Amino acid sequence: MAERPGRQPRRLHTAQVVRTERLTPHMQRVVLGGEGLADFTAGTCTDHYVKLLFPPAGVTYPEPFDLQRVKDELPREQWPVTRTYTVRQWDAEHRELTLDFVIHGDEGLAGPWAVRVRPGETVRFMGPGGAYTPDPDADWHLLVGDESALPAIACALEALPRGARAYAFVEVSGSEEEQKIDSDVDVTWLHRGARPLGEALVEAVRNLEFPEGRVHAFVHGEAHFVKQLRHLLRVERRVAREDLSISGYWRKGHNEDGWQASKREWNARIEAEQESVSAA
Repeated sequence: MAERPGRQPRRLHTAQVVRTERLTPHMQRVVLGGEGLADFTAGTCTDHYVKLLFPPAGVTYPEPFDLQRVKDELPREQWPVTRTYTVRQWDAEHRELTLDFVIHGDEGLAGPWAVRVRPGETVRFMGPGGAYTPDPDADWHLLVGDESALPAIACALEALPRGARAYAFVEVSGSEEEQKIDSDVDVTWLHRGARPLGEALVEAVRNLEFPEGRVHAFVHGEAHFVKQLRHLLRVERRVAREDLSISGYWRKGHNEDGWQASKREWNARIEAEQESVSAA
C-alpha cells in the first residue's frame, strides 16, 4: 500500500511472528505479537498501514536496534529496505497485528518473506499511518480496488454499520482468490482472468448507476487503473475531492522504492490535468 503525503515520523516497533496462514493461493497472512507491541495503538482509520523493515541479505544490526544510528554509521546499501502494508486487523485485547500479503511466487521482497517466515522470528516496523474511515454522514459508499487494496476494503466494510448502503468492487485473478468478509454488503468479485489489470474495475464503476446523495469513495490499487477511475469520479461524476480517498498503492513495472520516488510527481500531474479538464 502507499504512504500519505504530509506524514509524520512513525514510531519504531519490534514484534515477533505469532502465526501464519495461507488464505488463498495468492494471499498470505502473518500475525505479529509480543511485548514489543505493548505501546502500539491504532485509531479508527480502516486503511492503517505499517512500514516493515527488511535488512539486506547478510547484514545484521547492533542491539538495541536504532534506525537513526544505522543511517548515520552504515552506507546506504546496508540500510533496511521498507515495504508498506495495510493493517488487516489490530486486536488490542490480545495485542496481535494482522497483515495480509499478496504473493506471486519468488517475485518481490515482502511476499516471499511472508511465505517463509516462521513463528518466533523478529519483525521491525514503523507505524501506524492512515487517513481514511468511512464517513457515517455519507449517503452511500463506494469501495474499489485490486488485491493490494483488499485488506483495507475488508476493514472498511466491517466497520460500516449494518444496513449502510455501499458498493464494493474487488478485482482478483479468479474465484479461488475470493475471501469471506464479515459484512452484510455484497461484494462484487471481478475475476481478471486474461484481461488487463483493472479493466474490469473501471468497467464496473462506469456501468454503476450512482444512487442519489453524497458518496464517500475509497479507490486504491495499481496506479494506471486508479488514474482512470480518478478521472471518471472527479471529472465525469463530479465527486468532490474531500469525498474521495484515491491513490495508487503500486505501479506495474516498479518496485515500491521506484514508485515512491515518482509518486508525488505522478499524482500532481494527474491532478493538474483533471482540474484543467474540470474547469474547461
